Amino acid sequence: MIRIVTAGRLHQLEQDAEQARSRAREVQGQADAAWGRHVRELYAVTDRAERAEVDAAEVGEFFSVVLEELFATQQELLLQDIEIRRLREELEGESLEGRTLTVLLHYGEPHTVYACREDAYADTATHGVPAGTPWVPSGERPASASEWRCEAFIYDAASNGFRRAHRPVPKPVEGAA
Repeated sequence: MIRIVTAGRLHQLEQDAEQARSRAREVQGQADAAWGRHVRELYAVTDRAERAEVDAAEVGEFFSVVLEELFATQQELLLQDIEIRRLREELEGESLEGRTLTVLLHYGEPHTVYACREDAYADTATHGVPAGTPWVPSGERPASASEWRCEAFIYDAASNGFRRAHRPVPKPVEGAA
């Protein structure tokens, strides 16, 4: 079949083709813009995901360190609790009667308490007193007159506490009968 195409029809077809090409360019521009937005969003999401993975890894490392420290602290507290219980049982099982403590005095003020006099003498070297220094009895001098002084205290059941092992000799009060 033969079809005759007129100039008007040809012109109409060219206009329709131009409109179709124009519409195709418009749709292609919209598709390109959508593709660009999609790619930018994909990069942004990928970047956020990578940062989240890095943050999660850092948090995981920090958390593992914190857990190790917590575990070590719990172990230490458990050991201290066991030691406290052992000491309490030891104290409850023994009478304190006759037990002594030594108090290291610095110009008359209590500085440190020791279980025995030898520990107190040994520790005074850390405070500037040579280890071989002979200790002389304090006599009647006030405790504040000596830079470092060791005083022994003994448990007194009657007062439910410790008292000085060596009491100073009382001086008679003038005019007292």
